[in-house]
Amino acid sequence: MTRTVQAPKVAGRRSVRVGPVSGVLRLRPALVLLAGLVLLLLLFVLNVGLGEYQISPAEVLTTLVGGGDRAEQVIIWELRMPRSLTGLLVGAALGAAGAIMQAIARNPLASPDMLGITWGAGTAATAVIVLGGSVGTVTGALESVGLPLVALAGGLLVGLAVYVLSYRNGVDSYRLVLVGVGMSALAGNATYWLLSVGDVNDAGRAMVWLTGSLNARGWEHVVPVAIVLALLVPLTLVGAHVLGALQFDDDTVRGLGIRMDAARGGLLIAAVLLAAVATAAAGPIQFVALAVPQIALRLARTAMPPLLTSMVLGAALVVGSDLISRTAFGGIEMPVGIVTSVLGAPYLIYLLVRRYREVRA
Repeated sequence: MTRTVQAPKVAGRRSVRVGPVSGVLRLRPALVLLAGLVLLLLLFVLNVGLGEYQISPAEVLTTLVGGGDRAEQVIIWELRMPRSLTGLLVGAALGAAGAIMQAIARNPLASPDMLGITWGAGTAATAVIVLGGSVGTVTGALESVGLPLVALAGGLLVGLAVYVLSYRNGVDSYRLVLVGVGMSALAGNATYWLLSVGDVNDAGRAMVWLTGSLNARGWEHVVPVAIVLALLVPLTLVGAHVLGALQFDDDTVRGLGIRMDAARGGLLIAAVLLAAVATAAAGPIQFVALAVPQIALRLARTAMPPLLTSMVLGAALVVGSDLISRTAFGGIEMPVGIVTSVLGAPYLIYLLVRRYREVRA
């Protein structure tokens, strides 16, 4: 006689089945994701509409669906939309990169900022600007194409170096963070040295880029980040179960039949690509990849930083910071990276204090 045992119902979870595919829907993470999408849409519409020429949210939505007069269409589609979309995509890429790295390292301090990837991109871009002289004299396409490519290569090179140096019969999470902090310090000092030996005007131009800025961003900055996200995010979502398994100890992960080193290596490469292309598009925007996954983790109350929620909240943070940087200081426009640093630095201090208390306990 065969008995069928029904799995106990867990509060806040619902079983979902679509054809042969079934899964579990967790209500709280789903509600947090939905609230994040609503917040992102609100901030995006406000960011597109506010400026020297004010456009109401209703007019923005009307223009986005093909309405509006000629002036509103030019302002939105040619001036403000590329900038806002770049911020949205960059924030989403940084949020995803931070969530993946923190899940792999099992450490809330693991992020592209702390592992030196953003600093590597910044060092490469600074070297081109300072040692190559005026951006416009190096090549006509350098500012719009060449500089992002150089920054992307710098971020990937540092990410590869961190992975190789931290690999010893596998990638140890603590060794990964320690090596990343060392590479971050090395790349940061190299950047400051380049600024000190370069021309004052070139150093000033490099400093604007290093603070992270969405100023003068066009569709050529939107497309690369969109392509990388479109390719990597679906692959990462397919392997989301691997991220969940990596929360256990190494023996448990191997017992589940997961090739741990290959899984970590592949996910780490995806995170490095996301962080590098985001930095190449807008410069090193600090603290987004560090703080957003932990905020999403606490709001959703999940075992690891939720990937989609981290992407949505990262996009909302960058778009909201850009809105503040453009409108909160009168006629002065601040780089968006300054705003994210002001918002994120206290959270870094909180994480360090909390981590220290956990170690002492």
